[in-house]
Amino acid sequence: MISKQTIDKIFSTIRVEEIVGEYVQLKRAGSNYKGLSPFHEEKSPSFVVSPSKQIWKDFSTGKGGTAISFLMEIENFTYPEALRHAAKKYGIEIEEDQREISEEAKNAQTEKDLLYKIHEVANTYFQEILWDDHEGRSIGLSYFKERELKDDIIRKFQLGYSPEKKNAFTAYALEKGYNKEILEKSGLSIFPENTPAGVDRFRERVIFPIHSFSGRVLGFGARILKNNVKTAKYLNSPETEIYHKSNVLYGLNQSKQAISRKNACLLVEGYMDVISLHMSGIENVVASSGTSLTTEQIKLIKRLTENVTILFDGDNAGIKASFRSIDMLLTEGMNIRVLLFPDGDDPDSFARKHPQDYVEKYIENEAMDFIDFKAEILLKDIGNDPIKKAEAIRDIVKSVSFVQNALKREVYLKEVSNKFGLSEQSLFNELDVQKQITQNQTHHVQQQKEKAAAPKMEIVPPDKEKEDPFLYDVLFMENKLVEHMLAFGDIILKRRNEQGEDYQITVIEEILHHFEEEQYTFLVKGNEIIITQVREGIQKDELRSGNFFVSFMDEEITTKVVDALIPLDELENWASRNIYPPNYGDKVADQIQGDVLLHKYRYIDYLIKETDKELDLYRDTDEAKYYELIKKITLLKQASMRLSNIIEYSPIKGIYVDRKR
Repeated sequence: MISKQTIDKIFSTIRVEEIVGEYVQLKRAGSNYKGLSPFHEEKSPSFVVSPSKQIWKDFSTGKGGTAISFLMEIENFTYPEALRHAAKKYGIEIEEDQREISEEAKNAQTEKDLLYKIHEVANTYFQEILWDDHEGRSIGLSYFKERELKDDIIRKFQLGYSPEKKNAFTAYALEKGYNKEILEKSGLSIFPENTPAGVDRFRERVIFPIHSFSGRVLGFGARILKNNVKTAKYLNSPETEIYHKSNVLYGLNQSKQAISRKNACLLVEGYMDVISLHMSGIENVVASSGTSLTTEQIKLIKRLTENVTILFDGDNAGIKASFRSIDMLLTEGMNIRVLLFPDGDDPDSFARKHPQDYVEKYIENEAMDFIDFKAEILLKDIGNDPIKKAEAIRDIVKSVSFVQNALKREVYLKEVSNKFGLSEQSLFNELDVQKQITQNQTHHVQQQKEKAAAPKMEIVPPDKEKEDPFLYDVLFMENKLVEHMLAFGDIILKRRNEQGEDYQITVIEEILHHFEEEQYTFLVKGNEIIITQVREGIQKDELRSGNFFVSFMDEEITTKVVDALIPLDELENWASRNIYPPNYGDKVADQIQGDVLLHKYRYIDYLIKETDKELDLYRDTDEAKYYELIKKITLLKQASMRLSNIIEYSPIKGIYVDRKR
């Protein structure tokens, strides 16, 4: 287990804005950062990161927490995995508590954990074969050297080699204690009926590991080096529980910081294209790895930038087929440019022929917008045929119809109008036709999906809290007071006692005193846990407010803390519009005093209602108990009346009419 000292060091060192910034394009908004939610499709940013509080909040989904909880959400890490990932990023050495791991804990590993582990083992094995084994050096390493790759680049991308022996890795993994079932599910090994010892899927190939956003190995791509073998040149891992090729971009882990820094992404086709560009110093590049571009892959890029330049081989026969990718990128709101390299060149060869400055300037100067690109491709061989020309223009307008922003659509149509000498009105008419066709197709696909996944009708249970207004009111105020303790707990309030003497008390102590005076029974378990911790803190002369609870590994508590520390108002940057409303917590003393009284009032109403329920139980069975309850209700109602005068309750105006509920 990771020692507490190491965990404390990790939390004190890591920066939430840096870790989140690798996944979300953040922009400064006052003292915070804002960006689009990585968990939910949205157009207006509702994701807030607070560097001062070292927490994040996603208002679109309600999720929130620390940098560690973010890694757990986005990467599906366990708590220890997230800690180890953060420690590695910040160069923190992990210290382990020397405790024996129980057999139960060992057996608690899920299949997904084992898949990650076996891929990690395989990745290390393939690299060791490449560098330390004679066959690996003479075949695998020699191939990479022929491609002019330097040692640091080979190590950066963790390239490897799988030996010729039919079951070299399989035997190695079985010896390490991994069973046939997990090897088969990982796709690393195959066990035909006539070969019980197993066969390595990637034998006699150079290996390209495929990483997740955070750097975990999900699968492999492998290239065979012999030309006389009748088999696929490239072989990829099959789909597994951890590897879905439509959700992965090759090189994203190594390129994400450069993409974010440059606010631009280069999109290529192959592994070597990515690696060669990196070696030339151009690092903001990813590959779709030979698969058709998917919406999920585009969304991965969009976390970091909206600017994409697609790089094509000069003699690529499949360029027309790429038009679908352009339309998908436009649908997702991306800004697209396209570059065709000279005939005979691809990104790999071009990057190896020329220095970094030349390649960067070439991409900058020669990349064209999608309108010019499609026009160049579609009009190349049509001559003066007016029908084919009209079809080509219609195809370009169809792409414009996928642009989501109305202003951008109009600008693009003006460009098409100027380019082809056509009236804007005729192009807008054609745009409406293409949009209608697209909408009909989308609607049909959506209908089919809904039909296939038609849910059964279910009876939704009523919300108990909202069904009972008395319970709802007291719960609301209980949560409010706990939020005050979390947000303002150590703030000192100036008060005056009944004798007119001045004294000072913290927010935590005042609210805690109120709960104890009322002998209050908490209705929310998370609040009870927080109050128990606060009481323990008081006994140790500690004031445990929001920062103490922010790293608690309890989702309910973490969410409550983040809600208290990043209120909804944080979404708005009013100062940018020269509007300066009062800040949350500006009048803490009055707010605490008022909310304590209001909670007391709501709690009394709740007790009256609950006591009234008991009357019917004793009306005919226990006269003494019945009159005791009557007396209790009378006293509670008297207390309620006194409180209503203090807080100026009106049946018409309500309570604190100038406050939001």
